[in-house]
Amino acid sequence: MAAIISLIIPCYNEEESLEPLYTELCSICGSMQEQYGVDFEFLLINDGSRDRTLTILREMANKDSRVHYISFSRNFGKEACIYAGLQNCTGEYIAILDADLQDPPSMLPVMYESIVKEGFDIAAARRTTRKGEPVIRSMFARSFYRLMNRVSKTKIADGARDFTMMTRQVADAILTLPEYNRFSKGITAWVGFDTKWLSYTNVERRVGSTKWSFGKLLLYAFDGILSFSTVPLVIASVLGLLFCFISLIIICFVVIRTLLYGDPVAGFPTLVCVIFFIGGLQLFCMGILGQYFAKIYLEVKKRPIYLIKESKLG
Repeated sequence: MAAIISLIIPCYNEEESLEPLYTELCSICGSMQEQYGVDFEFLLINDGSRDRTLTILREMANKDSRVHYISFSRNFGKEACIYAGLQNCTGEYIAILDADLQDPPSMLPVMYESIVKEGFDIAAARRTTRKGEPVIRSMFARSFYRLMNRVSKTKIADGARDFTMMTRQVADAILTLPEYNRFSKGITAWVGFDTKWLSYTNVERRVGSTKWSFGKLLLYAFDGILSFSTVPLVIASVLGLLFCFISLIIICFVVIRTLLYGDPVAGFPTLVCVIFFIGGLQLFCMGILGQYFAKIYLEVKKRPIYLIKESKLG
C-alpha cells in the first residue's frame, strides 16, 4: 500500500488563495505520485474565516476525495490549526504549509527525499532573505531569533518557518504536548529528532494581504520567548537585587553625610526622578510576572485548544 503524505493547511480568510494553491498542489502532488508512488490527503483547517473560504473548501472536498477540511466555531489561531491538523491527519508523513503560497509547494519533493532517502525525521524550511517585507519588520524578526536563541535552551534557526515535513513519529511526539499556549516552532525544536534545514528566498503573496500585523507578530514573539524561557523572571530578580543594593548604598551615603555635615541640601527634582524610575522598574517586573501568571491561568483552566463546528474527514 502506498505511503500517504498529509498536507496540513491553516486557512483564515483565504478565498483568493485557495484556487491557485489547489492548482499548484495538484501539479506537484501528481508528479510526486508518479515519481515516488505516494498518495496525498489535503487537510485544510478553516480558522473561523469570515469570507467564502468555507464554501470553497466544501466545493473542493466534493470534487476531490483527497481534500478534507475542518471548520472551527470561531478564530482560534494558526497554532490551533496546526494542532488540529496533526490530531486528524492519517498520513505516514505530514507537511505543514500556509495557504498563501509563501511556502512554495515545489519544496515538497526535496523535503520528502530528505526524510526517506537521507534518514532525517524533519525537513524544515528557513528563509534566507526577507525581500518584499518592510525593513523594520525584518529587523525585528531577526532580532527575535537572536534573542530567542540567547535566552532559551531550545534553539530555533534564523528565518525558520512552520513549513515543515515530518514523520508520524515526530507528529505523535508533538501531540504529547497538549499545552494551551502553543509555539509550534519551539515545540518542534524541543521534541528533538534529526532535522534538515532547507533554505529558500522569500516568496511574496500572489493574492490577498497578510493577516499578521506587526502588533500580532510582536505578541507572537513574546509568547514564544515566555513559553520557552524563564530568563525574563531571572532578569526581574536580578534587577530587584541590584536596586536593593543601590538603595542600601544610598541610605549609607545619606546617613553618613547627615552625621558629618548636618541636614543635606534638598533635591526634590532628583527625588521625583528616582521615584518614577524605580516605580517604572517595579511595574516592569510585575508585568513580567503577570505574563507568566496569565499563561498559568490559561493552562489550569484546561479549555480545549479548538472547537469544531463542521468537518469532512476521510
